Amino acid sequence: MARLTKRLSARDVATKTEPGRHADGDGLYLVVDAGGARRWVFLYRQNGRLKEMGLGSTNAVSLAEARAKAAECRKQRASGLDPIAARRAQKAAKDAQLTFGAFADALVDELAPGFRNAKHLAQWRMTLKEYAAPLRAKTVDGISTDDVLAVLAPLWTKRPETASRLRGRIERVLDAARARGLRSGENPARWRGHLDQLLPRRKKLTRGHHAAMPFREVPAFVRGLREREGVASLALEFCILTAARSGEVFGARWSEIDRKAKVWTIPAERMKGGREHRVPLTDRALEILAAVETIRTSDYVFPGQRKGRPLSTMAMEMLLRRMKIENATVHGFRSSFRDWAGESTSFPRDVAEAALAHVVGDETERAYRRSDALEKRRRLMAAWAGFVGGGAPDVVTLNDRRRGSA
Repeated sequence: MARLTKRLSARDVATKTEPGRHADGDGLYLVVDAGGARRWVFLYRQNGRLKEMGLGSTNAVSLAEARAKAAECRKQRASGLDPIAARRAQKAAKDAQLTFGAFADALVDELAPGFRNAKHLAQWRMTLKEYAAPLRAKTVDGISTDDVLAVLAPLWTKRPETASRLRGRIERVLDAARARGLRSGENPARWRGHLDQLLPRRKKLTRGHHAAMPFREVPAFVRGLREREGVASLALEFCILTAARSGEVFGARWSEIDRKAKVWTIPAERMKGGREHRVPLTDRALEILAAVETIRTSDYVFPGQRKGRPLSTMAMEMLLRRMKIENATVHGFRSSFRDWAGESTSFPRDVAEAALAHVVGDETERAYRRSDALEKRRRLMAAWAGFVGGGAPDVVTLNDRRRGSA
């Protein structure tokens, strides 16, 4: 008597609700769980034992695809192979060839929802692609201590903060690989009891601080910046002039700008401290806004390459690199501003701190100081712009051709 095969239809797959196994024939079954979830399995006997091999959920695998997978399993059985063992061997062979780069990229994608902001995520991606470039083509189970040292050593004394973060990210990737059975043994990027014996200890003063350009060098840097074309160079100068955080600049929207009042109001949800912050705009800052408005494509002040999206969160850091600025970061310009205000001006400390959106004083003191000292800060920022610019700036223009350059 002929065996019944292909008993199920696409409608059956979509509508069957009775829990249990529903045969299609030749070992292929649709399994409906008690909760209503549907999946495919292939049943066969190996050494007298009934074995069940999952072929995927019906959401991901169609009836035709499930039949094709079952047919492949039957071919393996006819050749004397155990389909489950064959799949494990295939996965092991694939894992043995898995590169650090491929695994790191996949891990960051999985971790992405947990990052505190887009900039932090972009920093992870960038460091694991650029600084860890020599590791990317190596198999994830073949990376040694010498490989890690070759990546870290050139940065360890020149850019200690970057090197430390890079080491931690490499360690995280290799720990995840070990947890998934892709590596064994000690993590070659581990610090305590391992790399701390091979690399010099970082100076405590550098930990937790962003490298900053000495404020006396900022005017010369800005002159060089103004010789460049592109949105990134204008965004960086705007960031310096306003002493803002880079994330606040990247996310700046035209709806936050009041050019008549010469004020940029950053909403609380975009501020690190969770409080609305008003930024007085100098004449030069307004000129920059006028320049980028000529290529306005959305509500973002500084547009990126993709229509309707802001400038990349790493654009300004990459610009510093192209300008061969090794010992300074974008965030460090806030420190340059603070040093200048403290050493070269008579503006009160609390005015300079307010310009940086820092909280000053205890809770009682802050309760009595309800003003954000906007007009006092306006004079401070005008003085900073005068120092940075070294005189009246040239009027800038920008067109679509220049958007991608910096």
